[in-house]
Amino acid sequence: MASLSLAFALVSSLFAVAAVAQLSSTFYDTSCPNALSTIKSAVDSAVAKENRMGASLLRLHFHDCFVNGCDGSLLLDDTANFTGEKNALPNQNSVRGFEVVDDIKSQVEAVCSQTVSCADILAVAARDSVVALGGPTWTVKLGRRDATTASQSAANSNLPGPQFDLSALISAFSNKGLSTTDLVALSGAHTIGKARCVTFRTRIYNETNIDASYAASLQGNCPSAGGDGNLADLDVQTPTTFDNDYFANLVKQKGLLHSDQQLFNNGSTDSLVSTYSSDASQFSSDFTAAMVKMGDLEPLTGSQGEIRINCRKIN
Repeated sequence: MASLSLAFALVSSLFAVAAVAQLSSTFYDTSCPNALSTIKSAVDSAVAKENRMGASLLRLHFHDCFVNGCDGSLLLDDTANFTGEKNALPNQNSVRGFEVVDDIKSQVEAVCSQTVSCADILAVAARDSVVALGGPTWTVKLGRRDATTASQSAANSNLPGPQFDLSALISAFSNKGLSTTDLVALSGAHTIGKARCVTFRTRIYNETNIDASYAASLQGNCPSAGGDGNLADLDVQTPTTFDNDYFANLVKQKGLLHSDQQLFNNGSTDSLVSTYSSDASQFSSDFTAAMVKMGDLEPLTGSQGEIRINCRKIN
């Protein structure tokens, strides 16, 4: 039985490697040469209209990839055949930007119909969002195809939550083949965006590893009861600029979420947080490498899945 399990694991890993090998940064060069410029223009417009949208689009890619791979499954609305991921606990009243993705998809469809996948749009939009907010760029591999189903239960069990301790965070990322360095670097995405009061209330009223004045300033807009949807910036210093200030905040015990401050709390990741807080180029290098690695998670390629015409529903 053990040998059969090992053989299955080896075959599964070979399929995964083969799928990733089919991804290429030049995938659309012939079939849709204007795809990337069309996506970038739409992202730039959306982020110029609302800075927060950059963080939202980046988060969509992360929440997509962590649930059965980077396959656009997060974008699917519920159907009679499956309950999708949009209302899973980590996503409900939280993930946003679906209308922007719809707009990007419409623009891409106008230049080349049923050619560019929704999964690839998420990967490219994540990169373009980071760049639009002053962050680093990277080469996005392309050629992912779209899932024809989604899983709310998988979203509930695979996505790390704001209440996670360091060990749980490390495990959640390790389960996806991502290292502790990847974990810390990708957490740096919290240099942009906002979080709801319900996700950090316990931290600002009950935890001790938080700067007292910072906690008090947050309590003004996040009461001990009610106001669950009230927002606070994840990066108190430069909330609309993609930089390394998130890590400087952690060193000062100004992490908004419990899971943020866990990265600098007398644990194994303290030294890396300290490095990133003072070395922006090292953070940028590790973040972009981790984004490429995350984008390689279990893609559908070749004849797998489909190229959706509407990102919200299967063809």
